[in-house]
Amino acid sequence: MGFSEAVSAERVHISFFGMRNAGKSSLVNAFTGQNIALVSDVLGTTTDPVYKAMELLPQGPVMIVDTAGYDDTGELGKMRVEKTMQVLDKTDIAIIAVDAEKGLQKPDTELLDIIRSKKIPFIIAYNKADLLDEIPKKSENEIFVSAKTRLGIDELKELAARVKSGKSERKIISDIVKCGDTAVLVVPIDKAAPKGRLILPQQQTIRDLLDVGATAVVCRDIELCQTLERLSEKPQIVITDSQVFKKVAEIVPEDVPLTSFSVLFARYKGELWTLAKAA
Repeated sequence: MGFSEAVSAERVHISFFGMRNAGKSSLVNAFTGQNIALVSDVLGTTTDPVYKAMELLPQGPVMIVDTAGYDDTGELGKMRVEKTMQVLDKTDIAIIAVDAEKGLQKPDTELLDIIRSKKIPFIIAYNKADLLDEIPKKSENEIFVSAKTRLGIDELKELAARVKSGKSERKIISDIVKCGDTAVLVVPIDKAAPKGRLILPQQQTIRDLLDVGATAVVCRDIELCQTLERLSEKPQIVITDSQVFKKVAEIVPEDVPLTSFSVLFARYKGELWTLAKAA
C-alpha cells in the first residue's frame, strides 16, 4: 500500500490556522511545494478548508489542511470560522501562521487557548520573516519563516515531521508483540474478497508487524492446520477474519492468544473496553 492509497482518516492531519492575511495559504503552498491554495491580498480569500494529501517523513502519509481566517467577520465569516473549528476537531498537529511584523494578536491567543485545551500539539510559524530587520529568538515550538523566500520552510517541515501526535502513538498490534515474535494471519479468500489484493486492515496489520520486527505468516483458513504444523514453534498470536473465527478457534491451541482484525481495529480506532462493557 503506497502513501497515496492511505485512507484519509488514517493520515496525520496537519492543519494551518491563523488570522486573515497572515499568509496561511502561501505557507501551505510553500510547505507542500504545490499551488493548492488560492493566494490573494484580499481578506478572506480562503473560504472552505482545502485538503492536500502528501508524504512527510518520518510521519508518513499526512493530510495538509488550509483553513479560513479565524478572525473572519460577518454572517459568511461566522460560517467560515465554524468550518475552521470543525477542522480543529480532527487535527492532529496544528500550525498557527502569524504575521511576523505584527506578532501574536488577540485572535491568535484565543485560538492557542482552544488548541491547548484540546491538547493538540502545535507550532507557531511567524510568516513574512523576510520583512524583519532581525530574527528574534524563538522558543521550542516557534519558528520564523517566509513563504515568499522559503526561509525556514524546510525547517518547519522537519519540525512538523518530528511532532508526536496522538494518532501516531496508537498501534494496531506492535504494542502487543515484540521483535522476533511470529503472528499468524488467517485471511479467508471468498467471493467477497477483493481480487488481487488484501483489504486495508490486513495490509496495515502486516505493516505494523514488520515495523516492530515481528514475522507475519499469512494463510487461508483452509490451510491453517498445515501452517501451524509447519512452524517450529507456536506463534505468539493468531489473528483471523471474524467470519471464520469459530472455525479458527477450534484449530488454534488454547495457550495461543487469538483475536480478530475487527477487535484490533476497534481498539486502534476507538475505546475497546468501553465497547466491550457495552456489549
